[in-house]
Amino acid sequence: MSHILVVDDEKSIRDTLIEILEFEGYTVGQASDGEAGLAYLKQHQVDLVLCDVKMPKMDGIQLLESANSDGISAPFIMITAQGTIETAVDATKKGAFDFIEKPPDLNRLLITIKNALDKSHLIQETKVLKKKINGTIEMIGDSPEINGVKSVIEKVAPTQARVLITGENGTGKELVAKWLHEKSDRSNKRLIEVNCAAIPSELLESELFGHEKGAFTSANKQRIGKFEQAHQGTLFLDEIGDMSLAAQAKVLRALQENQITRVGGEKLIKVDVRIVAATNKDLKKEIASGNFREDLYHRLSVILIEVPPLRERSQDIALLTDYFLKEICSNYGMPLKLIKLDARKLFTSYMWPGNIRELRNVVERLIILCEKEISAKDIKYHTNMTNSIKL
Repeated sequence: MSHILVVDDEKSIRDTLIEILEFEGYTVGQASDGEAGLAYLKQHQVDLVLCDVKMPKMDGIQLLESANSDGISAPFIMITAQGTIETAVDATKKGAFDFIEKPPDLNRLLITIKNALDKSHLIQETKVLKKKINGTIEMIGDSPEINGVKSVIEKVAPTQARVLITGENGTGKELVAKWLHEKSDRSNKRLIEVNCAAIPSELLESELFGHEKGAFTSANKQRIGKFEQAHQGTLFLDEIGDMSLAAQAKVLRALQENQITRVGGEKLIKVDVRIVAATNKDLKKEIASGNFREDLYHRLSVILIEVPPLRERSQDIALLTDYFLKEICSNYGMPLKLIKLDARKLFTSYMWPGNIRELRNVVERLIILCEKEISAKDIKYHTNMTNSIKL
């Protein structure tokens, strides 16, 4: 059932509202002023806030503004005995769902709550669907290292420059590529992704350039390749360091001439594609070893973006942890779980060899296996993190 927070400095009114809402089947929390309300919102997954306007320490309008600035999306219904048109308009402008005078009419209050929750759930479902469709999540972090990456994306995305993204496994190279596409002029066209390491070398050419019917034994019909699918959009070549030299030569030609030929075909097909590539390998070492073409490297690396490992941006660990907590608890329909201070210290001191991917997996495991609060003891019991702690 939905979780509602009642914020009012009058205990009798809080008690009455709580009794009504609990009778209706809602889970109800309470706070006696705006400061306590904000602290509650930061610690719990709340679906709706019933909030008095006139309160000590922090009034209802200030609480609404603080919740908005902290990214708390729960709708607010403002309740006051001193209502004026100006106050109602001000609250609505700042994001309140509705404004009700005390003493509230019970039927109107319950209908307003239902409408606010319905709208909130619809907005959340829309956000989830958009994320599933776009496959893009937020780029979480406020460290100098990740802010540097964000700054480069903002500058580079609107251009047509090719980008080479480097970094360890699990650092978020794919997310950088998606942001480059979404912030570009090509965002209304497709982003096509190819994992060069996952496709056998003998099939990669057909995957990238397509083939004509009868080009080889199993080619029963014509196939359009990834370059054509990404026409006027973006082609993301992930793990390009694992691409065979033969495939590299054909990709280089496609980049030089902006045209491709399907396997088994003769027709030249023009393609307008922006290339973004990524690798966890040191391509300069691969060039020296004869495993990667130097001319292709220079074609791809007009812009270089190096995504830092999580251990070099440790101040982002708390932000990422909280983001994954909210996301995963929401996906599983669970109440928001809390991570105790000793557990947070353990998270910060861990080296995270698997980077952000490992962090998300650990958070998900702990959410599933632990009770309401996650402690350092839980982490030691359910993970092997203590084997790689920074000294």
